[in-house]
Amino acid sequence: MPIRSLTHAGRAWRVLPSGRVTQYDRDEFALLFISGSGDDREVRATRYSPQGTRSREQALAEMSDADLVRLFEQSQPSETSPEAGYAP
Repeated sequence: MPIRSLTHAGRAWRVLPSGRVTQYDRDEFALLFISGSGDDREVRATRYSPQGTRSREQALAEMSDADLVRLFEQSQPSETSPEAGYAP
């Protein structure tokens, strides 16, 4: 599973596909943004529809850093997201 890196507002984030499959299988994917570890760990989630490739891994690899920042800004905290197991 590919992992991308992103720095937003001075904080480093790992970006990876969530692995959760929705009814929209190849039309909509979820991404997890993970920063920190242990008690300082923060997880955010978002969904997106790839414009080209319909493979999760390839679509993530093809995204620009600006696309990742845009998706991060639309993401929601893990406690409100089924992709992150509603975990704080």
